[in-house]
Amino acid sequence: MYTSCKANTELSQCVTNLFNPNLVKIGKDNLTKGFLPFLSKNCKKEVMDRRGSRKNSVVLSASSSGTKNHVETAGEDKGEALTYKDAGVDIDAGSELVRRIAKMAPGIGGFGGLFPLGDSYLVAGTDGVGTKLKLAFETGIHETIGIDLVAMSVNDIVTSGAKPLFFLDYFATSHLDVDLAEKVIKGIVDGCQQSDCALLGGETAEMPDFYADGEYDLSGFAVGIVKKDSVIDGKNIEVGDVLIGLPSSGVHSNGFSLVRRVLERSGLSLRDNLPGSSVTLGQALMAPTVIYVKQVLDIISKGGVKGIAHITGGGFTDNIPRVFPKGLGALIYEDSWAVPPVFKWIQEAGRIEDAEMKRTFNMGIGMVLVVKEETALRILGDDHGENSAYRIGEVISGDGVSYR
Repeated sequence: MYTSCKANTELSQCVTNLFNPNLVKIGKDNLTKGFLPFLSKNCKKEVMDRRGSRKNSVVLSASSSGTKNHVETAGEDKGEALTYKDAGVDIDAGSELVRRIAKMAPGIGGFGGLFPLGDSYLVAGTDGVGTKLKLAFETGIHETIGIDLVAMSVNDIVTSGAKPLFFLDYFATSHLDVDLAEKVIKGIVDGCQQSDCALLGGETAEMPDFYADGEYDLSGFAVGIVKKDSVIDGKNIEVGDVLIGLPSSGVHSNGFSLVRRVLERSGLSLRDNLPGSSVTLGQALMAPTVIYVKQVLDIISKGGVKGIAHITGGGFTDNIPRVFPKGLGALIYEDSWAVPPVFKWIQEAGRIEDAEMKRTFNMGIGMVLVVKEETALRILGDDHGENSAYRIGEVISGDGVSYR
């Protein structure tokens, strides 16, 4: 169900730009087959070995007349700033797909899809875990990836004010390893318990030759319910409303194609410590997604919540405006919350621009609530135990997201 386009779901909800005609992959053999004279300007391409693995980059230079060519091999890391698109995920392409689908199925685009049922709406969401699974395979941490799976759907549907009712999962692998699958399903059960919903069922698919040995894929969906007169839809948001941010546990389940590229560039392994921390990179990156359901429903029950945005792929840049009426934008107070060290490492190791970070990652805030001023004071004054909250911005005239 194309309720939204979140860039973490490279294999689930969004079709990304898998082939860019402007990016030519040059094999080593091509360099001796008359390819160079046809280049009219400087360009940089990646040399691929016969197995498709990325090797050194090659800088190809040619004059406009094509009479002078220069080839130089260079290391992968020349200091260029990495982007999500460099890692193979094109957020703009995903957004364009959603726009086209919306022509065929008007009404999509929210965090969850609403289906009328008497005086209520059923609210449904579907998602996967994306390439965070690659890190699960490498680290051997399979017990919490199911929490991520549940979180990505239930956190979406709670943005409408819906209480999750049930969840179903899909587990696919080439050869069923019962012990491994049990670990994964245990995480799904834990996620359902955290969100107070039932694991209603699922599907286990064994498909020989489809996945690499020891690998699997996950997807799932959740259904919740909310009274029609209690739906949170953002329609009454106005200038001066306050943005409350709920902290994330880290990267959650978004941006891992870029994370893996950064890890490759850094020269570190998942067993190495996160710089400046006592935890390993594997532990920091595999921290399960926070499930906000109980905290958010508790806040909603006290009134004053006008809109909620789940900060997934697209970060603040793409997700917060989705809940605003036309003509309104968000002003974010920089330094109003503590950015987890893992994001600082990702940015420094990948030389990633600020704007790219804010559009790819949650940067330490996994959920944003738009509330009245008095509601903000109450939320910030309440004792949330381990679940803190921050005043991170306000609603302003205009559009998009700006920072101060």
